[in-house]
Amino acid sequence: MAAISTDIPSSEPRAGASWWQRHGAALGYGLSALAVWVGWLVNRGYDLVNPEHGVGYWLGITGGSLMAILLLYPVRKKVRIMRFLGATRHWFRMHMIFGVLGPLLILYHCNFEFGALNSNVALICTLLVAGSGLVGRYLYAKIHIDLDGHKATLRELTERARVTAEQKNRTSVLVPQLLERMTVFDQTVLTPPDGFIASIVLPLRLAVQTRLQYLRLSWFARKQLRLQAEKSPIIREQRKRLQAATNAFIHQHLKRVRRVAELGSYERLFSLWHIFHLPFFYILVVTAIVHVVAVHMY
Repeated sequence: MAAISTDIPSSEPRAGASWWQRHGAALGYGLSALAVWVGWLVNRGYDLVNPEHGVGYWLGITGGSLMAILLLYPVRKKVRIMRFLGATRHWFRMHMIFGVLGPLLILYHCNFEFGALNSNVALICTLLVAGSGLVGRYLYAKIHIDLDGHKATLRELTERARVTAEQKNRTSVLVPQLLERMTVFDQTVLTPPDGFIASIVLPLRLAVQTRLQYLRLSWFARKQLRLQAEKSPIIREQRKRLQAATNAFIHQHLKRVRRVAELGSYERLFSLWHIFHLPFFYILVVTAIVHVVAVHMY
């Protein structure tokens, strides 16, 4: 046992992305939510800005302009002549930033309150488009590898989830029967769902299943390592590090298997999302035009 390496290699490659690339979106959404909460607390009942004049008026103009610019992203994807204007991922980031910043400015424009009928319809459509966009961003990330529009394939995800020969050898020695238990679970979750409804609710079901399975497998690994530590001084000395490495291995494997199983469901959900998101945006364009015309005419 003394010749055995005490490392269990993780199935997750080292992250090459910067901190901003990995956490920038979450930070932006968090700051936006904070701005909405603070704005609502400060503005409710006080009417700090006048939507028809001064700062309030220009908040509405700026917010509406940012929403109108959102149309450039789908045009950039469809029209080849626009490829010289930059990579798709930059346009996608702009689309998401403006899709959050635009509604935020419009909320400040209207003092977080409802007004006339035409402005109410425009505000509701704006919030529907913003909320729908956040859902779409989540679904997009589930079926694409990056922001350039490269879709993940079932074959690629399956290869990433496959346990290597090195991992099999080391895990079978240090934590006997762990891989067998993982394989049984893999076969269960990778069984295609029966029916449309089952396919749609699959991500939620797997979210619960994989977390419970992680607890079971990590507890089993802890028990096996404790038994191994009684026989080997090396295992006893490195037990905490081995437990952490084993837990990381289990977590990453379950995460990747779960993504393989979820891919088809998220593709269906993304297709359904398109059906609802585009009409919301078209209605927003019409109601925004009506609102601007009504404000300036009357």
